Parts: sequence; structure tokens; C-alpha cells
Amino acid sequence: MKIDITDIVNQEPAAEKPVSLLLLDDELVNLTLRATFLRKHGYLCLTASTYEEALELFDQIDIAVLDYHLGAGKFGSDVAALLRKSRPNVPIIILSSTLEHYFGGAEDMHLLKGHSSTEDLLEALQLLEAKRRGTPVVVDAPQFFYTRICHAIGPDVLIQFFDEKGTWVYCNEAAAEYLGRDRDWFPGRSIHAEMPRTLRDWQSIIIDVLSLHNTYIARSRKGLLNVSEDLTEDLTWSILAFPTTLHDGRPGVILTARLLTPALSPP
Repeated sequence: MKIDITDIVNQEPAAEKPVSLLLLDDELVNLTLRATFLRKHGYLCLTASTYEEALELFDQIDIAVLDYHLGAGKFGSDVAALLRKSRPNVPIIILSSTLEHYFGGAEDMHLLKGHSSTEDLLEALQLLEAKRRGTPVVVDAPQFFYTRICHAIGPDVLIQFFDEKGTWVYCNEAAAEYLGRDRDWFPGRSIHAEMPRTLRDWQSIIIDVLSLHNTYIARSRKGLLNVSEDLTEDLTWSILAFPTTLHDGRPGVILTARLLTPALSPP
């Protein structure tokens, strides 16, 4: 039988089987929202709201995402331990709103609610999925590095990272929105060239922190960020700037600002 090589070349590859997730959460609203989000990204989601329902789905899943507190004296870590015994190669993520308990048992990853977004969960799943399939894991190192720091500092803080030349390396969503730009606009641009007046005071702070290796702390009404003149005197900022090492090993500065409410009384 003669085989036409063009038929083989033109054949479309078989569709890859979707990754099957076990989503366990006793809060039905959270469970529904999480499943909806992940289904939009191509995952097959099997949901469970109880310890017992989760046990019945062990044989059907590729990755487990388990809430820690399940109520009625049940915990996601208990489900994780049983899953690890029955199917040791299934990756496990535990979601928790507290760090009061020790983690580092059966789970492969632990995400803290309130500090980890749905995008963080998606990144974690993609990483574990690649690991499960034996393919190289490639992540955006700078993005991952800076977002982790920003999550630790807090979403209500305006955060900017600069290198020793005053070039933006990273800007979080809060600072970008406040400065009136898309977050992707900042990396690679110079504070001195782009915002010589808007961020006039930041520039001298960057130089001082880098040259002296000190930390700058202040509560100020000076308007260190982009604030209209008529509002400047009514706003009080808690300012913190400190030296750091950037993701690529270069020296840099983290500049943070938190709006204090109510504002401090004038001296």
C-alpha cells in the first residue's frame, strides 16, 4: 500500500485532552466563580463542596485545588493527604485565608487568599500542568518576581521599582492607575524624562537611597505623586523608599506610597 506523504503532513494534530481539575470549597459562591473562571481558560472542572464528594472524584482528576477550611471539622489538608496516598503523582494546591497552620505536607503549592489573585491560581496551574507532562516550565521571571513582592506589601499601596538610572522596572496596578497610564507603559522609561514635574520629589529620593543605601520614611503633604494642585494640601501620604536587588541582580529602589485616611492634622 502506497502512502501519500502529503496526507500525513496535512493532517491536523489530535486535540489535546483538557486538564481535569478537582475544585473543593464549601463556599458555593467561591466554588462557582472559581470554576467559571478556569473553564474559560480551557480546564475541565469537577466541583465538590464536601469532603465526601471530593473523595469520589479522585480517579477522574489531573490536578486538585482544595480549600483549607471546609467546615464541620474537615480540612483540605486531610483530603490532600488521602489523595497523595491513592494517586501520588497528582499535583495539589491548597487555598487558605490564614497562615496560622503549618503547610508543607502533601500539597505542592499553597496560595494565600486575599493576596493571591485568580491570575496567580492560573499561573500555578499552568506551572503544575507543565511539570506533570514533563515539559519545561517557562515563566515570566520579572513579572512573577515583582508581583509576589507587591502582593506581600499590599494592593492598596502604590508601588514602583526603579533601577540605578531612574528607569522604571515595574509599576503595580494601583500606581499605574493613579499616574494615569497603563501598567505596561512604565518598564524601560525614565522617570527623569517622562515625568520631570509630576514626580519631581521622587527623583531626588531615588538618588539618595541608591547612593547612601538608606531607607527613606516620611509622612508628607508635598504631593509626591500626580495630584492636582488644589488637592495637594488635603492629602497626606505615608512614603517609604528603600534599596533592593532587582530580579536580574542590579541595584534598585522600591518606592511605595499609601494614602492615609483620615489625613493628619496640620502642624
